[in-house]
Amino acid sequence: MWLLALLKGILVGICASIPLGPVGVICVQQTVNRGRRAGFASGYGAALADTLFATVAFLSLSVILDFIEEHRQIIQVGGGAILIALGIVTFVRNAIKKFRRDRLKRSNYAQDFVYIFLLTLTNPLSIFIFLTLFAAFGVHERSTQLEVLIPTLLGVHLGAAAWWYFLTYLVSRFQSFFRLRQIWWFNKIAGVLIILLGLITALYPFLSSQQ
Repeated sequence: MWLLALLKGILVGICASIPLGPVGVICVQQTVNRGRRAGFASGYGAALADTLFATVAFLSLSVILDFIEEHRQIIQVGGGAILIALGIVTFVRNAIKKFRRDRLKRSNYAQDFVYIFLLTLTNPLSIFIFLTLFAAFGVHERSTQLEVLIPTLLGVHLGAAAWWYFLTYLVSRFQSFFRLRQIWWFNKIAGVLIILLGLITALYPFLSSQQ
């Protein structure tokens, strides 16, 4: 039973991480600008936050779910505002100068990890994604049996971490194709994408309420 639960958890973790939202864009940007380790440190922060979301979804903590549902607009607007600010900073920053400086200084992987971990936590609606995936893969989220709970959540963490490892490895393999001018354009495009994703996140509750 534990092996099947582990495999299902891995699939859930991968499926939840594959969509390249703002966190994915940031991790790719970190990999291009500062190397694979910095990118993976960021991705691992997202993997840990997703594991916490999966834990809440698995245990079906109704109090937390009710709080999220009640304050969904505030949470999404706040998370969207953070993403917009991050996108503006990314867009206006001198990417080439920062790229050269980052290559010379020692990377702070712990800071990368904590930053993305906290940023991912600004989107607790991911809990509902895990609820959907658990149902799709036949994981009984209301079961609290340790032989199901522990391997499932371990699998989610391993699946999410494996995806970020694969993504940063893939980007780093093609990193030699990114010259300084291309890096400048990449950061501009990344900034615009993050701003757009932030706007969608912040405005979605209001747009959906009018339908």
